[in-house]
Amino acid sequence: MKYLKPLIGVSVFLWLLLGLAYPLAMTGISELVFPYQANGSQVKLNGRVVADAQVGQFFNQMGYFWGRPSDTVSTTTGKPEPYNAYNSAPSNLGPTNKALISTIKARIAYLEKTNPGLKASQIPPDLVEGSGSGLDPYISVQGAVIQIPRVAKATGLSASFLRTLVQQATLGPQWGLFGHTVVNVTELNINVYKALHG
Repeated sequence: MKYLKPLIGVSVFLWLLLGLAYPLAMTGISELVFPYQANGSQVKLNGRVVADAQVGQFFNQMGYFWGRPSDTVSTTTGKPEPYNAYNSAPSNLGPTNKALISTIKARIAYLEKTNPGLKASQIPPDLVEGSGSGLDPYISVQGAVIQIPRVAKATGLSASFLRTLVQQATLGPQWGLFGHTVVNVTELNINVYKALHG
């Protein structure tokens, strides 16, 4: 009992400090400093949450911009299921792997087939190579711009209007220092949807 009381006291103190006070303090600070991010970076459409700006969504319709390929699979069947957030992972295939090379060639061929006048030399890597998480919400500006003719043809929206939408969804390097200029595909497609459906 001589040693048990102090041990229980320290355990309760640490539980209150690290299990309760610290998480509550961090939650409160994040709500004050980064409320948008702390609440899941919610993307809303007509007042309803439809996506998270930091998690990519799967778009494959001709009238929308396509994001990075996603190699995630279903947690139940093991079959490909793009942007499955429950199974975030890359393909883990190395750059010399024949299956990966074959997949990239097939993606290039599909982009050439579905995007009028597009040449393989214009396709940036982010449109044919998956990301480390399989959930990347961003593509390069070039990756968005080369898709404009296809989206314009499928939707009837003008190329100049779609260029404006791409610019609106473009983000520079974080704090002007880290990363590259990118386009958030989900936000871009939400704006395409709004332009089409009001």
